[in-house]
Amino acid sequence: MTAYAGDITPTEAWEKLASDANAKLIDVRTQAEWVYVGIPDLAPVDKKPLLVSWQVFPTMTKNEAFAQQLQSQGVQPGDTLLFLCRSGVRSKAAAELMTGLGYSASYNILDGFEGGLDETRHRGTGAGWKVAGLPWAQG
Repeated sequence: MTAYAGDITPTEAWEKLASDANAKLIDVRTQAEWVYVGIPDLAPVDKKPLLVSWQVFPTMTKNEAFAQQLQSQGVQPGDTLLFLCRSGVRSKAAAELMTGLGYSASYNILDGFEGGLDETRHRGTGAGWKVAGLPWAQG
């Protein structure tokens, strides 16, 4: 595994998006998650998230074209890449991959969009983008 730039909180990611013109949020969840759970709303910082799945739904096999799909959306090696998934696992793998390909400012957003399971086996109650009160929209 390739070491990536580091783990940051959703709030720290928001601050980077607001202050760094080259910062891009890459949501690596599946289309089903984007539509039914929601996506970060970056309009307040005049940006849009890049939606590129790390795994292909419904088989959840690794998206072998992940890096190429990011590059086709204009991602450059000098950009700050902020990877987000449901809880921080897929996004960490994406940050490691892109770091290995020369994108040295690749970060994993801790706790993802919804965070881990709580004591009642629900997400979105204890940590993550939504719990941090950051803007988001439902499809």
